[in-house]
Amino acid sequence: MIFSLCLTFFSLCAQVLPARTAFQSGLANVVEHYPNQFKILAGEVITENPQSTDYRSVITLKGSEECTVTKFSAKGKEVYSWQAVMLTTEDFEEALKKYKSLYNSIQNLALQINGANAVLSSEYIIPTEEKKFNSIIFTASDKDEKLKKLKVELTLQNDLLEWVIKVLVYEKEREDDERGEIIDQ
Repeated sequence: MIFSLCLTFFSLCAQVLPARTAFQSGLANVVEHYPNQFKILAGEVITENPQSTDYRSVITLKGSEECTVTKFSAKGKEVYSWQAVMLTTEDFEEALKKYKSLYNSIQNLALQINGANAVLSSEYIIPTEEKKFNSIIFTASDKDEKLKKLKVELTLQNDLLEWVIKVLVYEKEREDDERGEIIDQ
């Protein structure tokens, strides 16, 4: 009797909590490093420029072509972001299918970051071949102030003759229409 109750309970839980794909688990793992600015994910140096350095990411997403951490240096402050190139193709229809599939994988992805629970969400925007850059920005649905600036972005862009899909994770300091800090001189 107890065994059958336990079996019923666990089968109900399995139905309520869908299993994560390897891509979703990898992305959740990356986002968990957001409070530390992805510094720990920075592996070997790929390229160095005066204002930025690209590192190979120690965490990769299943199906990705390349995953990198970028450190930007501005005004004496270091800012890190993370990105994965998920597909490079000449075929727009193939890119469109992958873009929609990745959107579905990210939409409503539940995360736990420093004890705060969050769910990523955004509205789907249908890309067109004429529009050379398409972007969907996911935000964390948590009221926690620490997660307000977290952004996960899915992009589809035309780069010369190829369509490139990327997933980016970063902190957006302020909205485009928001004023910056005013400094008295």
